Amino acid sequence: MIISVASGKGGTGKTTIATSLAAVLGSRAQLIDCDVEEPNCHILMKPVLKTREVVSLPVPVVDMDRCTRCGKCGEVCRFSAIIVIGDQVLTFPELCHGCGGCWLLCREKAIREGSRELGVVETGFAGPVEFVQGVLRVGEAMSPPLIRAVKAKVDPDKIAILDAPPGASCPVINTVSGSDFIIMVTEPTPFGLNDLSIAVDAVTQLGIPLGVVLNRADIGDNGVQVFCRQKDIPILAEIPNDRNVAEGYARGDLLVTSAPNYIGLFLQMIQRVQNLVGSQQQAVRIGAL
Repeated sequence: MIISVASGKGGTGKTTIATSLAAVLGSRAQLIDCDVEEPNCHILMKPVLKTREVVSLPVPVVDMDRCTRCGKCGEVCRFSAIIVIGDQVLTFPELCHGCGGCWLLCREKAIREGSRELGVVETGFAGPVEFVQGVLRVGEAMSPPLIRAVKAKVDPDKIAILDAPPGASCPVINTVSGSDFIIMVTEPTPFGLNDLSIAVDAVTQLGIPLGVVLNRADIGDNGVQVFCRQKDIPILAEIPNDRNVAEGYARGDLLVTSAPNYIGLFLQMIQRVQNLVGSQQQAVRIGAL
């Protein structure tokens, strides 16, 4: 089973929830940090990393001696990563999405496949928990291909916890696509509700069941609860604004380490997610009859 942990905005406690879910599952869990622009699960999990793989994207390299400047390569590229101007062929590797259309269409075989490094995928273990993270190269803007490389490490025999980037843009959609369930972490504030509603609207299009975890639940107002009732979204857990949790986070400790009294809450959350996923699959099977 794949569970994505997402949030409408940063700073809501998304990584805190994802790491503690993995910790209480132990050897049954695989924690995958898909927030490749700023991975931070390792700060709390403190894994021992054992492997490091470079991830690259294919980009065009033009042989000007073969090129006839026909312009077919530029016509097929919707991202303007290759352009023919007069007798010049200009390439912009940072805009290339690596589809390969330009070299496949080149009748003169004047374009070959080069590569541009996007980042690395690192793997290891944090105690019994299998750990995977992607680290985007500094200055690189195209994170989805690296996120897909990170997700390729998902072990179908484990419960994969995917820590998604914040927001509701392409990196988030790339992360949560294919998940069995999405946990949305938010705070009971107008800002939290606004960003939660945007994120829910985005991921709802994917048809994946989701639930909400309300962090620092005893501050703010009840707007999130009202929103969830209106949208029929289950609230999986409410975590109060606990000083022990805040102090532990400042030390770089897991929530369930600094406040072990929440271990039961996280185990119940996993059980409830499994029940909701089972109900959804059952509903799909009945609907198909």
